[in-house]
Parts: sequence; C-alpha cells; structure tokens
Amino acid sequence: MEYKDYYKVLGVERTAPQEDIKRAYRKLVRKYHPDVNAGPGADAAEAKFKDVGEAYEVLQDPEKRAAYDQLGANWKEGQAFKPPPDWDEGFEFSGGGYTEADPHDFGSFFDELFARQGKPSPHMGGDRQFSAPGQDSHAKIVISLREAYEGGSRDFNLRAPELDPSGHVVLREHAIRVTIPKGVTSGQHIRVAGKGGAGVGQGKAGDLYLEVVIAEDKAHRVEGRDVFMDLPISPWEAALGAKISLPTPSGEVELTIPKHAQSGKKLRLKGRGIPGKHPGDLYAVIKIVIPPTESVKARDLYEQMAREMDFDPRARLGG
Repeated sequence: MEYKDYYKVLGVERTAPQEDIKRAYRKLVRKYHPDVNAGPGADAAEAKFKDVGEAYEVLQDPEKRAAYDQLGANWKEGQAFKPPPDWDEGFEFSGGGYTEADPHDFGSFFDELFARQGKPSPHMGGDRQFSAPGQDSHAKIVISLREAYEGGSRDFNLRAPELDPSGHVVLREHAIRVTIPKGVTSGQHIRVAGKGGAGVGQGKAGDLYLEVVIAEDKAHRVEGRDVFMDLPISPWEAALGAKISLPTPSGEVELTIPKHAQSGKKLRLKGRGIPGKHPGDLYAVIKIVIPPTESVKARDLYEQMAREMDFDPRARLGG
C-alpha cells in the first residue's frame, strides 16, 4: 500500500493543534462537497472529499493521530509503505471513535493501520449525577520465550495519547506491573482489572487488556504452542548417529540423532513446547554443518573421502 500524508491532505503542519485540524477539515469539506461540485470536475472533487474525510478520521482523534505520527515521521506521500512488526508495542488506546463518515469508504492504508481498534463503546458525558463504567483500554506487550514458558511478573512502559492544554497530542508514559501467566501464547490477552479509563460518577474504572506477543528469537521460531529450533550437527553425527545434550527453553535434554540424518529432518520432543493444558511440542530441525578446510589435515581428509567413498549427492536428479 502507499503511504498517505494526512497533514498534506488537510494543508496543515504536523505540529498543528486539534482546533486547526478541525478548521481545515470544515473548510475543505465545504470546498469539495458533492452538492457544490456538479459537472465535469465532480469525480475529482469526490475523490478529494473522501481523502479529506479519511485524513480527518485519523487526525481528529488523539489516539489515531499519535499512532499515525509514530509511524509516519520518515515517510513521504505515495511511497510504498508497510507498518513494521510490533510498531504499536506499548501503545495504549481505548478504541478511537469515528465521525459521521463511513470508514468503509476509506482505502487500504487506513484499514491497515486502524482496523484492530474498531469502534468503542459510546462516550458517556460528564454529568456527575450519572454513573457509568469507564472505557476499556488496550495495548500490546512483547515478552520473551522464557517468560511464555515460565510466567512471572515485570513492569511494562505504556504510552497513552492525550491532549495538552494547548490542544496538541502528547504521549503520557506510565509503567504498569503485569503478572504473566505461565504458558501464555502470542495473540492471547491479559486482563488488568481497573486500569482502563476512569468511570463517570460512581462508575468503576474500565479494564486494561494487554495483547501478548512473543518476541522474535534468533534461536527459536514459535507457532502456537509449538517451538522450532535449529540443531547444528557434524557430518559424522549425521552419518553415524549420536547422543547429544540439547539446551531447550524448558531445560537441557538428552537427544538421539538417528543414523543417516539429513538436513531439514525434524526431531520431535513431545510436550517440550509452550506449557498449557495441551502443551506444545519442541521440534529440533537438523542442520548439518560442514567443518572448515583451513588446515592441510582437514583438506587431506576431505580429499580422502572424495577418493574412497562411492557417493554422488546428485544421483537422483536424473538428466
């Protein structure tokens, strides 16, 4: 998808306060509204009208604007754009409302960035005689694979967008201690009661829901509760078989490598994946590592094998 410069669409600076955003939107809506643009230029005006509406949907809402600013600082209009993974880590939001415009009219850029927020519960007024629960908040946290295996607790820094007295969007950082349950997987949510938006009147505060993501690990790949890891072995271990000690996220295990093992073969360790009612499995994926030939002795050994072994690795390719 292509990056859209919403500030350019509305003709305002990135530092513009919210009131300037609103004024620019109202001016452009009147200019490009279909009711005042009949005739040959109607299609172009309608396209502009939709662009203005899409830009306002984001910039009028402090949460969406803060997220957009975080992503868009180094991009230009029309550039190929893809949000980096976990760009919204620690970004706290309560849903972000829509205006009277239909969000389905907007393009893939809008949908890609803000689809997961969805519509919030209706905003409740500030009447002190009225009681209503606060809105729930949402954020994404990234944990290590070890934390997924063992659980535990630690502090996470979250950033909540809000308006300062001058009408500018700022990020308020705050730390929260989270208990991570043993066996949590990517995509699951941890509920922190009472840490969402404040209630109205005597209403209780909303809850905070933390979406869990397991951090990428050079040594491991996670699929659901199953964990995959590369297992480097020597050519002689692959040919003759061996018993080795293998460090895993749940501790060291003894593993038998079968004779004639080939690169890519998966050795399954049942129940050694992420714990749970139905624990996942750990798969050790064999990767044969060829010793270097920097010494004369090593080269002599390879040459001896080439002479004495009747072996053609490409014999099955046909031709």
